[in-house]
Amino acid sequence: MKTERVQMPHQPAIERSNNFEEVALGLTVDGACSEANRCLQCKHKPCVSGCPVAVDIPAFIKKVAEEDIDGAYEIIAEQNSLPAVCGRVCPQENQCEGNCVLNKMGSAISIGSLERFVADYKRNNIVHQNEKKEEEKGQKVAVVGSGPAGLACAGELAKNGYSVTVFEALHTAGGVLVYGIPQFRLPKEIVQYEIDGLVQNGVEIQTNVLVGKTYSVEELFALGYKAVFIGSGAGLPSFMGIPGENLKGVFSANEYLTRINLMKAYKENSTTPIYKAKKVAVVGGGNVAMDAARCAVRLGAEVHLVYRRGAEEMPARKEEIAHAIEEGVIFDTLTNPTEILAGENGWVNGLKCVRMELTEPDESGRRKPVPVENSAFVLDVDCVIMAIGTSPNPILTENTKDLETDKWGRIVVKTEEGLTSMPAVYAGGDAVTGAATVILAMGAGKKAAQAISDYLREM
Repeated sequence: MKTERVQMPHQPAIERSNNFEEVALGLTVDGACSEANRCLQCKHKPCVSGCPVAVDIPAFIKKVAEEDIDGAYEIIAEQNSLPAVCGRVCPQENQCEGNCVLNKMGSAISIGSLERFVADYKRNNIVHQNEKKEEEKGQKVAVVGSGPAGLACAGELAKNGYSVTVFEALHTAGGVLVYGIPQFRLPKEIVQYEIDGLVQNGVEIQTNVLVGKTYSVEELFALGYKAVFIGSGAGLPSFMGIPGENLKGVFSANEYLTRINLMKAYKENSTTPIYKAKKVAVVGGGNVAMDAARCAVRLGAEVHLVYRRGAEEMPARKEEIAHAIEEGVIFDTLTNPTEILAGENGWVNGLKCVRMELTEPDESGRRKPVPVENSAFVLDVDCVIMAIGTSPNPILTENTKDLETDKWGRIVVKTEEGLTSMPAVYAGGDAVTGAATVILAMGAGKKAAQAISDYLREM
C-alpha cells in the first residue's frame, strides 16, 4: 500500500501570482484512481464522523477506485448539494482527512481532491440530471440568503417535495461563494453550475430581494410560506477601532474582495473601480486575510500580512498560508497595528505597529499576545485591508422584533436544528455562529431542512 498521497498539480507560483486562474489544477483519472486505491475501506468509517454533511466517504472512494465516477457522484450527491465547492474550500485536514487512520502511517487519503475530481468529471462529462424527489407536498418554504447554508437547506427541501424560494439580497446568487472566495480558489462558473442544478430540481431564486426591507419575515408568512429558514450570513465587517481607520485607502476585506470577486474589478474592462496600491498591509490571519493578500499580490502590490500572534496560531488553512508565502506575501507575525497614518489629501501613508510576544499558556492552553516595550515602528504602506472578522448584518434582525439575537447580533437558536424564538422560523450558518466554514454552514442548512420537513408533516 502506498503511504503517501497522490499530489494534485498546481500552477507554478511565479505564474499564478500574475493571474486569477484556478491555482489547483485537479487530479487526472489515473491519479484519482491511484489515490482511491489507497483507501483502507475502514469498517467504522472515522472519516464520515468528521464530515458535517455525513457523506459516505469510503463508499464514493470505492466507486472511484472501480472507475465508476457516475456512481461515486450519486453517493456524494445524496448528502452534499455542492460537491465541487466543498472539494475546493472545505478544511478537510481538520475534518474528514483529520480522522483518516492513514495519518498514523503516512498521509491521509486526499478526500477533498477526490470529491473535487468526481464533481468536475460529472460537470465536464455528464449533463445535469433531475434528482430523485419525493411527491410534491404543495407547501411553500422561504429561504433567506443564497450562501452555502441557504443553498443546502433549499436543495434538501426541494428533494423532500417542498416548493422552495430563495431570496438573495445581491444581484447574483451564491453568497460568500461568489463575493468572498477568489476566482483562483473557487471559479464562479463552478458555483453557478451547482446553483443551476438546484434550480433545475425546482428551487426558485429571487435576487435583489433584501428580507428585512423588501419583505419582512412576517410578510413572507402572509405570502403563503409555511416556514422560513434564515441563512443570511455574516457580512458586517469588523474594524479595530484605532486612529486612522476612516482614511482613504482603508478597506474592509469584505469590500475589497466583493469588488474583485463579484464585480470582477481585476479585469481591464470592469466598470467597478479598485484601488491598485503599491504597498498593502492586510491585518488578520484567517482564510479571508489570505484571500485578500493573495488578491492584492495579483493586482501588483507588495503585500504584508500583519498578525498579532505567531504563524503557528494562524487560523487559516495550512495550504492557504503556504500558497500565500509561495506567491510572495510577506508575513509580519507577532505584530499589532496601533494607528493608520495619513499622508497627503487624507490617503494612507503608513501603518504604525508594535511588536508582540506571547505569554505562557493560560488554563485553556492559549497564549496571549502582549506588546513589547519600546517596539513601535512604522510599516511603509499606502493601503490597509482589515480582515479581522465579521458579524451578521443587522438589517433583518433589527426589523424582526420577535427574533432573538445575542450581544454580537447573532440569531439565537433553541435547538440543534436551528429553531429560533419565532415559530416556524429556523436559522443556520454564519448568521448564527458568526463567520465559520462553508461546510459547517451547509451542515446547519441540512439539519434545518430536516426539521422543517418534520414540522410541516405534522401541520
